[in-house]
Amino acid sequence: MKRIERAVTASGDHNPIHLDDDFARSVGLPGIIAHGMLQMGILAGIAAEAAGGAHRLRRLYCRFAGMVEPQDTVTFVAEDAGPGKIALSAVNQRGEAVLTKASAEYRSS
Repeated sequence: MKRIERAVTASGDHNPIHLDDDFARSVGLPGIIAHGMLQMGILAGIAAEAAGGAHRLRRLYCRFAGMVEPQDTVTFVAEDAGPGKIALSAVNQRGEAVLTKASAEYRSS
C-alpha cells in the first residue's frame, strides 16, 4: 500500500480509486487499485537494467491489461529478444498478465 500511496503523491493523481477502499468498491472495483503508470514505471526500471542503463533505452511499449490490488505480487521479467530488443512481462500471483505487448528497444553501444 505504501508504494501505491507514493505513486499517488508522485503523479498528483488523487483519484479515490487509488486511496479509498469503500469508494473503489462503490464504483465496481474489487477495492483500491494501483496506478497503471506505477506498473509501467517498475517495468521501465527492469528494462533499463536489462539494457545496461536508462541512458540506452530508446522505446518502451506496453498495454495495460489488468488491475493490481495492494495485496498482489507482480513479477516483472526482462528477456533478450535479439539485438537491441528486450521482451518484457508483468504477471500477478494468479498468472494473469497485468501488462501485455511489453517490450523495449535500446542502443547496443
